[in-house]
Amino acid sequence: MVFSSLAFICVFLPAVFLLHQAIPGIRGKNLLLIVASLVFYAYGEPVYILLMLASTIVNWAFALAIGRAQTAGAEDGRRSRSAKLAVAAAVAVNLGLLGVFKYAAMAVGTVDGLFGLGLQAPALALPLGISFYTFQALSYVIDVYRGEVPAQRNYGKVLLYIAFFPQLVAGPIVKYHDVEVQLGSRHAGLRDIAGGLRRFCLGLGKKVLIANTMAVAVDSIFGAPLESVNILVAWLGAVAYALQIYFDFSGYSDMAIGMARMFGFTYKENFKYPYQSTSIREFWRRWHISLSTWFLEYLYIPLGGNRRGRARTVANKIIVFFLCGLWHGASWTFVVWGLIQGFFLLLEEYLPIHRLPKPVGWVYAMLVVTVAFVLFRADTFAQGGYIIGQMFTGFHFEYGCMELALRQLTPVFLAALAAGLVAALPVKGALECRVAAAPQRTAAVAEGLSYLFALAVLALCLLGLSNGAYNPFIYFRF
Repeated sequence: MVFSSLAFICVFLPAVFLLHQAIPGIRGKNLLLIVASLVFYAYGEPVYILLMLASTIVNWAFALAIGRAQTAGAEDGRRSRSAKLAVAAAVAVNLGLLGVFKYAAMAVGTVDGLFGLGLQAPALALPLGISFYTFQALSYVIDVYRGEVPAQRNYGKVLLYIAFFPQLVAGPIVKYHDVEVQLGSRHAGLRDIAGGLRRFCLGLGKKVLIANTMAVAVDSIFGAPLESVNILVAWLGAVAYALQIYFDFSGYSDMAIGMARMFGFTYKENFKYPYQSTSIREFWRRWHISLSTWFLEYLYIPLGGNRRGRARTVANKIIVFFLCGLWHGASWTFVVWGLIQGFFLLLEEYLPIHRLPKPVGWVYAMLVVTVAFVLFRADTFAQGGYIIGQMFTGFHFEYGCMELALRQLTPVFLAALAAGLVAALPVKGALECRVAAAPQRTAAVAEGLSYLFALAVLALCLLGLSNGAYNPFIYFRF
């Protein structure tokens, strides 16, 4: 089940929300959300729900073992050997599960391609959301080891933290200490519910009205014969995909944050208008923030960060972005995409990019991001390299190329493109600042209009989904 489906919007979410409102007491509400989350996951992954449950049980047990070891070793003020062994085992088990189910086929295919051994790649289906819930579980266990949070004795709270359906399959990656208190005590008032519902509707609009419309053109272009791609087609596909992936990712994050708020949870922002960035460093401070901060806190800093000399800093950043690319998918195209990000971050360490005029910096950053996303979307290096090459050299305008380009420029696509280009920049934030500074009566009117706009967006989304509009789920690759 995906958020942008009629079953979820019209049946699952209203039923769970109404039951959550009707059930008294935090224990009953938590139990309801656990059951609802398991039903939600089992709807699409009936077998792999056992894997997800096993992951939560194992990590709960590891955290308890670490907590006991920390308590036993508290007298000498040092982490005990058993705690170190437990956290190492937790990391190994979590990454092992991720490796088997997500990367085994890639590893076997790579070895077979290099040595021609005739190996048969394992045919394992990718469990939905495994990259997200594995990182979330790991952060909990590591935080217990660091002494930042106590080990949670109640397994139900750990299960709810990891399996809560708004963030289970597509993030954001939530840290336990951010919701620890809310797992035991929370309240959602009328403004929280209304604001959360508005956020959900706007996120749904991002996904259904913009991302899905861009996806039609992207899939058509990336599925076309290479000889049909010229400079116009290549740039059309690249820009459309940059908008698709942003509005898909940020739309799902908005829906998750909005739903969490409706149930009394507060999640941190995951996207802050990354397409206004004037450097790649700034882009990664605004793009998929929960992932970039996860790598910062649980990999880059433990590796030494930038504290052990320039050579070590360079190596640490290469490792981080190699693994960041690999996290996104079991393909070397993702790895190279991650290394491209790392290369330009390193370049910005040595070149005064921050001194460029902002318009020049913006063009530089968007050029790097857009071109790199072509490789992210491409099925092969050959396809990605060819399309990138055509973006700068494809000055040929045969009938097949022009027909492919013009076929994408439907009125719906052009409307979604215009809306996407506006919504990708902080127009909404500027309007909110003006409303905040306006008289109270004006602010109230503006807020009312924002709710009406959200309802109109919801109606358009339901209309499109009921007509069988194209509705891809991009996270199956992750």
